[in-house]
Amino acid sequence: MKALGDVLLRHPQVWVLTDDMYEHLVYGGFQYHTIAQVEPGLYERTLTMNGVSKAYAMTGWRIGYCGAAEPLIKAMAKLQSQSASNAASISQWASVEALNGPQDFIAKFQKVFEERRDLVVSMLNQAHGLECPKPEGAFYVYPSIAGLIGKTAPSGKRIATDEDFVTELLDAEGVAAVHGAAFGLSPFFRVSYATSNALLEEACRRIQRFCGNLR
Repeated sequence: MKALGDVLLRHPQVWVLTDDMYEHLVYGGFQYHTIAQVEPGLYERTLTMNGVSKAYAMTGWRIGYCGAAEPLIKAMAKLQSQSASNAASISQWASVEALNGPQDFIAKFQKVFEERRDLVVSMLNQAHGLECPKPEGAFYVYPSIAGLIGKTAPSGKRIATDEDFVTELLDAEGVAAVHGAAFGLSPFFRVSYATSNALLEEACRRIQRFCGNLR
């Protein structure tokens, strides 16, 4: 990040936008930093974006926020006020309480998510043909299906892409996942582990079975 900051310092016309939604959901001793901390010289042209959806489990409240230099914020507010309605006042006050209230539960959430991450990574790496890296944050894993491209599913469908894989997985085992191409990341697929251990174990067992039945 420091090396990237050094490059950006040489190009003052470039603004920096950061997405810090997962700042509290990091694991294994990973230390979170935003680029304005690493390179203070970028502070005035960094737009830091965050929200309450992830760390505070408030997805349905639809509240995000950002911080930047006052001229940029004023320009953004002028545009936003003419293009979208305001966030509900109930959501705003709930978010204020989340941000200003007790924060001790975040560490507990973090530990639970880390345990779920380890469970899912371990089980998916036991599935035939999958390779699942261990992420350092958030609550998703992106296993590679490179070893399964060209295989044939029980339905007779050839697995040519990651979209084929998740479609056949849903049809055969009832497990919903998102194909990596939706994020510009093929041949991978995305699994969320923001659910119970029991459901994750069952889903991973089904994924293992599906992969084992590919020929």
